[in-house]
Amino acid sequence: MTENVINILDDIKKHSPLVHHITNYVTVNDCANIALAIGASPVMAQDINEVADMVSIAKALVINIGTLSASSVEAMIVAGQKAKKIGVPIIFDPVGVGATPYRNSVADRILAEVRPDVIRGNISEIKCLSGFASKTKGVDSLEDDNGIEEIGLNLAKKIQGVIAITGKRDLIISEKEAVYLDNGDFMLTKVTGTGCMTSTLIGCAVGSGNVFWGAVAGVCFMGIAGEIAKEKLQVGEGLGSYRVRLLDAISNLDRTSVEKYIKIV
Repeated sequence: MTENVINILDDIKKHSPLVHHITNYVTVNDCANIALAIGASPVMAQDINEVADMVSIAKALVINIGTLSASSVEAMIVAGQKAKKIGVPIIFDPVGVGATPYRNSVADRILAEVRPDVIRGNISEIKCLSGFASKTKGVDSLEDDNGIEEIGLNLAKKIQGVIAITGKRDLIISEKEAVYLDNGDFMLTKVTGTGCMTSTLIGCAVGSGNVFWGAVAGVCFMGIAGEIAKEKLQVGEGLGSYRVRLLDAISNLDRTSVEKYIKIV
């Protein structure tokens, strides 16, 4: 299992896959930088007039609904349908789904019209998409992880794809496989955009050809980097330094650090 993750990291650094993002303006810079740090090439094209052409040359498409607008939604649909048609893997980050009826309707539309290959979200977001009652506060989770495997499997069957549920313990699940990861640090929850960046890392990883293990690897990379960043903090340093050290840790990931830190359950 560890070797699968290492091979994907090596593949990213060797091939520098182009990852097309249609994402939110709060974390777009963070997502671009985390993609560069892992060794990929990000592009953030969002205009409906070019997204189909851009996704045609990409190795993955990341769709993120953090800051919705009517125009961005239409661009997501156009890009997603093109990606599905030509076999480009689609990662959907349903940020804040469950918070408003409009956000819910957009998420439902993406599931129906785009049919993503991977969905990454917290337990509240995944519960909402699965049809379970859910509680959200903005884009944050207010849930425990009771029944997490049943919820993830239900949604995996619904989309015939992979579900990555990130939290204190991460679960990546498809209809046939499931992996738990115990990497990460509490400070990841205090820096805005770490979930979005995790979705980006999944996008960078799925270009290897194995969507399930690409999802595992992307989540694993962020968890390991979160631990390393915490260890590197000096006395008196806080969240600002942690955010920088997180990017450093991603850029320095290699076989040795993955083998040392990975915690696949």
